[in-house]
Amino acid sequence: MTSLAGTGVLLRFHLRRDRLMIPVWVAVNALMVLSMPTTLQGLYGTAAERADLLDQVAANSSFRALIGPAFGDSLGALTAWRVGVYAGALAAVTSLLIVVRHTRDEEESGRQELISSGVVGRRASLTAALLTAATANAVLALLVTAGLAGRGAAGALALGLGLGAVGMLFATAAAIVAQLTESARLARGLTAAVLGAAFVLRAAGDAATTDGSSVLTWLSPLGWLSQLRPFAHERWWVLALLAAAVAVQGALAYALAGRRDVGMSFLPTRPGPASGRLRTAGALAWRLQRGAVLGWSIGFLLAGVVYGGLTDGVADLVGDNERAREIFERMGGQSGITDAFLASMTGMLGLVAALYVVAAVLRLHGEETSGRAEPVLANAVGRLRWAAGHLVIAFGGSALIMLLAGLGFAVGYGKEVGPVLGACLVQVAGVWVIGGVTVLLYGVAPRLAPLAWGVAGAVLLIGWVGPALDAPRAVLDLSPFGHLPKLPGGAMEWGPVLILLALAATLVAVGLAGLRRRDLTT
Repeated sequence: MTSLAGTGVLLRFHLRRDRLMIPVWVAVNALMVLSMPTTLQGLYGTAAERADLLDQVAANSSFRALIGPAFGDSLGALTAWRVGVYAGALAAVTSLLIVVRHTRDEEESGRQELISSGVVGRRASLTAALLTAATANAVLALLVTAGLAGRGAAGALALGLGLGAVGMLFATAAAIVAQLTESARLARGLTAAVLGAAFVLRAAGDAATTDGSSVLTWLSPLGWLSQLRPFAHERWWVLALLAAAVAVQGALAYALAGRRDVGMSFLPTRPGPASGRLRTAGALAWRLQRGAVLGWSIGFLLAGVVYGGLTDGVADLVGDNERAREIFERMGGQSGITDAFLASMTGMLGLVAALYVVAAVLRLHGEETSGRAEPVLANAVGRLRWAAGHLVIAFGGSALIMLLAGLGFAVGYGKEVGPVLGACLVQVAGVWVIGGVTVLLYGVAPRLAPLAWGVAGAVLLIGWVGPALDAPRAVLDLSPFGHLPKLPGGAMEWGPVLILLALAATLVAVGLAGLRRRDLTT
């Protein structure tokens, strides 16, 4: 039996399992990219306006750190500048989630041992996981290339291939980490930390130079994506650099996979105490989720500082561009441009916080399906008490990270601490509704619990792309965030906030009632 026996069957199985997650995340990413030329056409319709934008970006190191340097004034080049880094990061997140789910998650749950007892090669599961990620990235590359071909075939191909290559680079990075760690949660966290480090390196390098020539930029794969320069005299050799990195990392992952037993790792998990701090279900939940809470807290604090530091320069960047002002006002309310910018940025962080609450709530699903919840519940611990420990961290943690984001805004902006802090905290109502939907799906229909990621993705798409495309109010109102007051600058309306909080509480109650009555998933 070869080491790749059974790869085709496993690939079909993985694609079937991800038949909802992959289309949603690829569609969100592709639409984010493909909607940008239309938005930019409305914002900067003339060559003079686009040239002026390039001058402003070159003079503003904060915006270069946030988005990157611009290398051309065509709509295609500006599209690659405006969304390239973020689309690459989203492709990386999608890829690492796919690979960890089909490798370390399977081993941690014990399913991989059952699969390996059949006619399945040692490296078949890893190969199938990487091919699943490759399928998602190939579809993304194809959609971007086809959608932007009218702006320039070469540039569209470069951007599409660049996004796919960045996704595969982090897919192979996740494959390596999955061999090193014994926990799927830790594998996801470490790979995400690598992605965060890549973003920070690129931001520091792009802030230091106007052409991306900094060494720090070249140390980051996200920096390589911008240096590919789609629609601006493409540097095709950068794709070779990405391909080489993917090949080296893939070879290392295969070498490691062939030298360990199923379920084991090169970095064993340190045994923890069996008493003391872990005597309660809540303490156990905190032990399991504290790393995620810490990582998200640091990320939101730093994001608040960065966005707060950009606030003073946003008026200069927008200038007299009425279309840009309208978009900010659609996202942040009918107030001054500074308040509208702050409101739109706090809203964006609220949308991202929805991803945290989904991941934290679904930790319950992971504990149940892996069999770890059953020994806990076999003791004097009721289901509601067990679930409450994780839900307190999920909902309380989302409030904490938004609070830290508000403090970060206050540090970066240095003005109006109270209004900015309130603007961040009001987003918690929308985040908790998404958390309530997740609890409902998990409690009532655990097989459908992963659909919560699709709900979060749809909310992200509405919040990010909807205002730029001038979507109808009825579409924007499908998101709970569309009903929140636009702070700072707008009037505080307690009615919608209280209704959303009541809705979240109702969803959680129904979900917990379902959890109490159903059988545990096996």
